[in-house]
Amino acid sequence: MNSDQAREILKKVRQIEIRTNRLVNDSMAGEYHSVFRGRGMDFDEVREYVPGDEVRTIDWNVTARAGRPFVKKFTEERELTILLLVDLSASGNFGSAHQSKRELAAELASVLAFSAIRNGDKVGLILFTDQIEQYIPPKKGRRHVLRVVREILYFQPQRRGTNVAQALDFANSVTARRAVVFLISDFQSSGNQEAALGVLRRGIRQTHQRHDLVAVRIEDPHEVALPEVGLLSMEDAETGELIELDTLNPQVRSRFQQDALERLAKLRRTFNGEAVDSLELVAGEPYVPALKRFFETRAGRRQ
Repeated sequence: MNSDQAREILKKVRQIEIRTNRLVNDSMAGEYHSVFRGRGMDFDEVREYVPGDEVRTIDWNVTARAGRPFVKKFTEERELTILLLVDLSASGNFGSAHQSKRELAAELASVLAFSAIRNGDKVGLILFTDQIEQYIPPKKGRRHVLRVVREILYFQPQRRGTNVAQALDFANSVTARRAVVFLISDFQSSGNQEAALGVLRRGIRQTHQRHDLVAVRIEDPHEVALPEVGLLSMEDAETGELIELDTLNPQVRSRFQQDALERLAKLRRTFNGEAVDSLELVAGEPYVPALKRFFETRAGRRQ
């Protein structure tokens, strides 16, 4: 990497920091805090029982040794671990508007990461394709978050395919404590779609049992509705397969859209069937309203 490239990377990361920091400072940090609070209680100490204490908090081992009742005292666990799982498969580089899906993923991750560090939480990152490309363990601090953003934007993956289930398995293996796991992907995969959904369902079920899993699906508008531009050669970014479509033919456009909507409906049923919260964002369109609605809905459900 030469000096000009390095300056361009720093400039891009800085632009995202300024844009997302303004958003976090204005409103998102409060939304984040109301939705992702401490997930439990940490043991603090034991003290003698006083009338009115909950009987279930009695520490029977200490009570037996001391000959008089003692209770366990707990404090609320405040610190969270936020783990960002970001899909870097080749399909994420697609962008028919001014923003690719990968760029939107980086900006969303920035909002979540800056909200987390403002709340005193740790942030970790897993970049994946059909293999684990990079793992950055959870840490705090602005410099750490800037590294996370830089890697999402500029890391060069070795592979092109997608294996979401493998990424979830890896997250489970490296994160012992309960974490908030944001799975950010377009959820596109080649091959047998039904088999892929079955593997995905098992993966999200196992992860959601251990962590607080949130699935974020990112799409480009032209992946659902074809533009009318005549003959269009399309390449599967992950396999290299080429197909040619006559986009002036209404039946071709209708079938293309129907297939895309059917895949989306099956994916939604998979998330709903496992009680996993999900969020859908479109590259090139404002994501803040959808993110705020997601936070508000989730906070309302938890009250």
